[in-house]
Amino acid sequence: MLRPQPGSTEDKESPVQEEQDKAMQADMLRTVASSNTQFALDLYKLLVLRRPGENVIFSPVSISTSVALLGLGARGTTLAEIMKGLKFSPTESRVADIHRGFQHLVRTLNQPGEQLQLSMGNAMFIREQLEVLASFLDEARALYAAQVVPTDFEQPAAAEQLINDFVSNETHGKIVDLIRNLDRDTALILVNYIFLKAKWETPFDPRDTVNSKFYLSNGQCVQVPMMKVEDLTVPYLWDEALSCTLVELKYLGNASALLILPDQGKMQTVEAELLPETLARWRNNLKPRFIDAIYLPKFSISGSYELQRILPQVGISEAFSTQCDLSGITTRPKLKVAQVVHRALLDVAEEGTEAAAATGVKIIPYCLRLNQTIIRFDKPFLMNIYNTNSDTILFLAKVANPSQSQSS
Repeated sequence: MLRPQPGSTEDKESPVQEEQDKAMQADMLRTVASSNTQFALDLYKLLVLRRPGENVIFSPVSISTSVALLGLGARGTTLAEIMKGLKFSPTESRVADIHRGFQHLVRTLNQPGEQLQLSMGNAMFIREQLEVLASFLDEARALYAAQVVPTDFEQPAAAEQLINDFVSNETHGKIVDLIRNLDRDTALILVNYIFLKAKWETPFDPRDTVNSKFYLSNGQCVQVPMMKVEDLTVPYLWDEALSCTLVELKYLGNASALLILPDQGKMQTVEAELLPETLARWRNNLKPRFIDAIYLPKFSISGSYELQRILPQVGISEAFSTQCDLSGITTRPKLKVAQVVHRALLDVAEEGTEAAAATGVKIIPYCLRLNQTIIRFDKPFLMNIYNTNSDTILFLAKVANPSQSQSS
């Protein structure tokens, strides 16, 4: 007869111990979510600076999780930089607790659900000749559900194929050709990926989607398919101080989208004030409001980033230098990170209404309503998609031009 493994469901705890564990997990999860929010907003500002006026889309939680995974094998100042860069204060939160917080987060986000498809994962591709410590492999798998793949970087084309096939497979073919131009001297590549497919709680009717103008920040305009949903009550806020309108559109399952629409010419003002306290103030002040119509572009954007060029700006630089100490991964000296590649996809569509559209007949009562509240996302706006269970930002996007699908 097999014995239950430690931590398995057969390994019962007392009800008191179970409650204490749940409270501790919730506390660690809150700490990680709070730091992730600060990290997300700092990173957003750096990405926007690199590409002003362009679309930005990334998954802060995916990036912070993979960098924290790297921290599992880091030591000394390399580890200190990683924790500080991820907005943790290791004096307040012990490093082991931070890793456990990420473990709870990874489990929370990867819980299977019928209504929401969310897959997030990490993989480390490590040079075959490097002997990876068994302790690191065990912890990477247990805490981060990470896969560690020995890779022959002496054959760059084959290594590229291996990594790209792996990511394509894990994301159901949504993310392809993530890695390009590998160097045969590469020792370690860290890859993170995330894919979200969610259905709106109140879907848009595809028959109402029509081409419409979207006004770019440079004064030009483009034609985009504009979706419309009518007569709904949603959390709403007009922020007078920052001249922006906020609407929360919920997805089925444990996710929600906070849409932030700055007035014409106010995008930079809003971006400058993107702080955790601003997000908290917005969320605390959203109030249910009846909206006559919301117009939102139907779009698909993706972003691809080489984070080894960006992370040093949040203080994580030693990991990419010859001073790097990753002795928790391998006893071999002089191991540094060559690349941290991140790609995120965001598809916003009517979602889930196509089946009903074939047989439904829509009757529109004709009446004149005074003082209508109509919100048109017909100029650059921000989109914060977050997991409601953990209060974690899954995606942060700036939709500067919905007609441009790719940003790299």
